[in-house]
Amino acid sequence: MSYSPPPAPDAKPRTVLGYGSYAESLRIGEILRKETVGGVLLVAAAVIALVWANSPVSDSYFALRDFRIGYEPWHLDLSLGAWAADGLLAIFFFLVGLELKREFVAGDLRQISTSIVPVAAAAGGVLVPALIYTAVNIYSPETLRGWAIPTATDIAFAVAVLAIIGSHLPSALRIFLLTLAVVDDLIAISIIAFFYSSDVQPAPLLLALMPLALYAFLAHKYSRFFGAHFMAAWAILLPLGIATWALVHASGIHATVAGVLLGFAVPVLRSKAGGGPEAGPGLAETFEHRFRPISAGVAVPVFAFFSAGVAVGGWEGLGSALADPVAVGIIMALVLGKPIGIMGTTWVLTKATRARLDGSFNWIDVFGVSLLAGIGFTVSLLVAELSFGHGSLHDDHAKVGILAASLLAALLATSVLMTRNRQYRQAEELEKVDSDQDGIPDVYQHGNRG
Repeated sequence: MSYSPPPAPDAKPRTVLGYGSYAESLRIGEILRKETVGGVLLVAAAVIALVWANSPVSDSYFALRDFRIGYEPWHLDLSLGAWAADGLLAIFFFLVGLELKREFVAGDLRQISTSIVPVAAAAGGVLVPALIYTAVNIYSPETLRGWAIPTATDIAFAVAVLAIIGSHLPSALRIFLLTLAVVDDLIAISIIAFFYSSDVQPAPLLLALMPLALYAFLAHKYSRFFGAHFMAAWAILLPLGIATWALVHASGIHATVAGVLLGFAVPVLRSKAGGGPEAGPGLAETFEHRFRPISAGVAVPVFAFFSAGVAVGGWEGLGSALADPVAVGIIMALVLGKPIGIMGTTWVLTKATRARLDGSFNWIDVFGVSLLAGIGFTVSLLVAELSFGHGSLHDDHAKVGILAASLLAALLATSVLMTRNRQYRQAEELEKVDSDQDGIPDVYQHGNRG
């Protein structure tokens, strides 16, 4: 019989959903603070749209939303609602592209050990809702097209909820929530590009590569110049970005994909022999600071204003909308599917690797964050329009389902997380006590909590 020595006394099981690097925690904390303001504006814009669309002067709202402007020969004769979805939302997806590249090049997601759990959990949080929606609408090919509606998490809305309830959610869980949303967005972008592009025209798509390539070349070659001179990027890079967007739009691929490609084309790190994060922040971080206020403060709220306005038609109309399999599938997918997919995948991976959660939180906290991830708004509204056509009956019912599910998910998450606020405050105080004179908590200097 072979003898296996006992583990060393100081051996510790691997920890999942930990703090990551201190620099990354500070950066994500700053992003979440900005998203809080954007989330409040987003909710306010949606409420105004709903009230106006169901008021005695509702005709003026729909007239404004459907007012057309643009140059038809360039396929740009669009309604204001379409301009918000195809144009302004491209700014939001540009930020998504910057964030995705930043995470995988210089963020904690570049390390498999720290990325495997949140990436897998995000995939589970996309797959399970899609399967639930499909199961509800399996016998209706017309409504089945909306299977991707409940796959995305709206980080701005979710963070706004955290701000409203005053949650002291541990930073490790905040990082987990943002990572989920970032990976969700990547999957949603891929779905939009591959499943919601119609009548693709190769010629404009190939032509789009020319301004995109020139944009990428200039952004990398003269990154410090564009970072130091604010107007240079607007005068040189912005026209190239607009040309890329217009050609992608004309090709039949949804124009928001152009925003992601332009974000991917921006350098994350400064050029330095050897490369790596130690080379310092690049143009992507500068652009992120410049454009996030525009995205969170203007682009996304305006899109929400034009997309969330649904004429419910009183209690009878609301009941009819909620009885539609489209709305039923969306509500079940977001409220049940998201937490099942996210928490289930996290639990399976934890057990399979014999790891344990970071010591600053418990499984009930992961459950609360998983419920919060059921808030699907911006991208879900966009996919609903792409699935059923802007202003169609199923589109309206899908939006009712998205709003109802997001509200229900927010209330359920609030009920769970608020009961844990006392523990969160205690953990926050311990972090402050553990901080050294340099202001860096010990948890970041000596690894994750055991």
